[in-house]
Amino acid sequence: MKIYLFSLVTGVLVGTIYALLGVRSPAPPTIALVGLLGILLGEQLVPFAKQVGAGHSLSEAWHSMEWMPSVSGVSQEQPPKEGPSSSDKDPNGSI
Repeated sequence: MKIYLFSLVTGVLVGTIYALLGVRSPAPPTIALVGLLGILLGEQLVPFAKQVGAGHSLSEAWHSMEWMPSVSGVSQEQPPKEGPSSSDKDPNGSI
């Protein structure tokens, strides 16, 4: 229940900022997408700041971050190969 209340309060805060900036709500698509990108990047600032605060250099903290999958939604892992593997075959040689 707390997460819903937090989400509502955050929405009211963002709505207030939109009103102060004179942006109509819902925002035009470009503004909304830029805002979503800002949210995704903002989520990555906390782990980055923790690493820098732990004594890592900015470069070390940047390169050790696994931020790209979170921001882009694309995993950096290689997808498994298609097709049957040798373990999928039965002892008689058929698939």
